[in-house]
Parts: sequence; structure tokens; C-alpha cells
Amino acid sequence: MKFHIAHCNINVTDLEKSIAFYEQALGLHVAHKKQQEDFILCYLKDDNTPFALELTWLKDHPQPYELGENESHIAFEVDDFDEAYQLHKDMGCICFENQEMGIYFIHDPDDYWLEIVPASKNA
Repeated sequence: MKFHIAHCNINVTDLEKSIAFYEQALGLHVAHKKQQEDFILCYLKDDNTPFALELTWLKDHPQPYELGENESHIAFEVDDFDEAYQLHKDMGCICFENQEMGIYFIHDPDDYWLEIVPASKNA
């Protein structure tokens, strides 16, 4: 029996704003959406892996989500770390840097943290 990671879910308060952020900041694109009366599921993918990020928008949840101490995060590996860093700096979304480890974090419109790692760090 073999398993593989299919997707990870996060809940968002403004679906279109979140989609725009993930497209600009990480180059993800909408793979497909499932719309129901009370919620929308939107699956974002990159062009390199089968993994998807599922954004869930709930009709009756307009308030910000409680993210605790924000220790949970999703990591994204990038081939051009310096170019990514400059993009995220220009976007104003860098929220934490660890220069000693050679990584940094950005946050999305709902304040989820996303780790940016150079490709060589995950080898």
C-alpha cells in the first residue's frame, strides 16, 4: 500500500484576493473549483508536482480565522531564491527571515505563513 500527499487545505475569507496572491507570489494557478451553496473549494497547483493547495471559502464565515501561534506553515521550494526574495520584498509580504538557515517566510492575505526554501536546501 502506497500513499502520496494529494492536497493541503486552508480556509480563506476572500477567495479572489487569495487566488490573486498565490498566482502572483508563488506562480500557482487554479486547477479547478467546486462550488456549492454554502462554500467554494478552489484547488491551486504548480506546473511541476501533483500536489494541490485547496482554498476553502465558507459563505457564513466572513471574520478572520484564528491561526493560533502560526507555527504551522507550508513550504515552497524555489529555483531562483534571490529573484523570489525580491518579488516578495516588493509585494511587502515577507514576515520573517532566518538568514542563518537561508530561508524566509511570507504571509498570505489571511496571515497563513509560507516558507520559501532554495531548491538546494531540500536536497
